[in-house]
Amino acid sequence: MDKEQQPLMDDGWHMAHAEAEQVLDDVAFYRTLIANVIFIGKEDSEDWVLIDCGVNHYSKRVIDAAEKRFGSHPPKAVILTHGHFDHIGSAKELAKHWNIPIYAHPLEMPFITGEKSYPVANSAIGGGLFSLLSPFFPTDPVNLSKWVRPLPEDGSVPYLEGWRIVHTPGHTPGHVSLFRDRDRTLVSGDAVITVKQESSMAVFIQSQHIHGPPAYFTHDWHAAEHSVKKIARLNPKTILSGHGLPMEGELMQEQLTQLAMNFKDYAIPQHQDKLH
Repeated sequence: MDKEQQPLMDDGWHMAHAEAEQVLDDVAFYRTLIANVIFIGKEDSEDWVLIDCGVNHYSKRVIDAAEKRFGSHPPKAVILTHGHFDHIGSAKELAKHWNIPIYAHPLEMPFITGEKSYPVANSAIGGGLFSLLSPFFPTDPVNLSKWVRPLPEDGSVPYLEGWRIVHTPGHTPGHVSLFRDRDRTLVSGDAVITVKQESSMAVFIQSQHIHGPPAYFTHDWHAAEHSVKKIARLNPKTILSGHGLPMEGELMQEQLTQLAMNFKDYAIPQHQDKLH
């Protein structure tokens, strides 16, 4: 769906081409270099929410895409699936611009309030160029304490009626997905993704296939497996993930089922300790 790979610079030419791509009448996405941001809300709505904030230096293009879809109406809030650099890189600039709260799972708080760093990426697993480059990806804590709030304990999603939070740890301790029961739409973050993120070629051509979380940044494979099984039990009809194009239909569901059933073989790097 994304028509071109965009360089990591804000400029007028690319801002003119910043436009969210609609998946459902109230769900759209925009790709920030390697990671997606999700817009939940109908066009021109005053009540919409942004899921994740993409990589650094993309705030102007996210704002431009939002204004094309919703006019001058700012989002009610940002919901973070987790705090890795490619999901919160533009968070501070967006929160400042819109003066809105950012919500995250309580277990993710230390990583986004300046208290704790994520483990350094493991370049030896996953294969592909992005795995080799992953030790250079930022892992330092980002301080969003001025804007961040914990997600409600009851699993509800602020400002999004009909959606619920599904705790899907493994990739990070406080990773969450969002699920809407009425049409079985899943925003999966990095718990499952629709492209082999370790491979630069797969990312460039956006080759679609259901995969487990990016291997180089996943440190709890036991929890990651349980999260994929939890997602499979939801039987989603449509998946919008943090990386890759949206997927729906029988092929997606078959691939998700196979991933859940064979997670150790399909997702866990071979030299990692096998789960018991």
